[in-house]
Amino acid sequence: MPQVLIVDDDPDLLTVCRVGLGALGHAVRTAETAGDGLSETAITRPDVIVLDLGLPDLDGVEVCKRIRTWSDVPIVVLSADGTEDRKVEALEAGADDYITKPFGMRELNARLRVAIRHHVAAGPDESSAQLEVGQLSLDLVHYQASFGGKELELTPREFDFLAYLARHAGKVCTRRIGRKLGDERGLFLQSDPSVGYRLAPPGDGD
Repeated sequence: MPQVLIVDDDPDLLTVCRVGLGALGHAVRTAETAGDGLSETAITRPDVIVLDLGLPDLDGVEVCKRIRTWSDVPIVVLSADGTEDRKVEALEAGADDYITKPFGMRELNARLRVAIRHHVAAGPDESSAQLEVGQLSLDLVHYQASFGGKELELTPREFDFLAYLARHAGKVCTRRIGRKLGDERGLFLQSDPSVGYRLAPPGDGD
């Protein structure tokens, strides 16, 4: 039975989708905020997400971008905004499909099944919402970082940069974050005088 997560702040729509999709053979979970939706995605690992763009705590496009940093779960946007610019923005952020409200339940069901089928054909999702590189730990869902067990105070931009470094440990990048890590000696964040900085691969600088 396909596992569907619906992220929308309209309780009536959630009820309609829960009943309608349930009758069509889906197991449905719901979330009314972006934060809850991100947590549900990480914890329950749904087969497909139905995502509204007008969420109260975070724009749906930003939700797409965050999910795409650690998961390739299919995302079908369900929005009242049918403008071309908004559709392009969502698709470029990682959405797989876009449906405008009002919608038909049979069409939604068909699009969800197509998205799931394409995802299965592409192979299993082996990504993770947690990144661990040596003493560095990153929670990609809640934008939380710690180093050596100590929580780091990072801006979203700094977090994204550090996550990028963690995914490419050992490769040279061109920006700096050593002070935040308390690693002024460069044991973990190594410098390349000609280019920039890189995270030491696990095992180096222990």
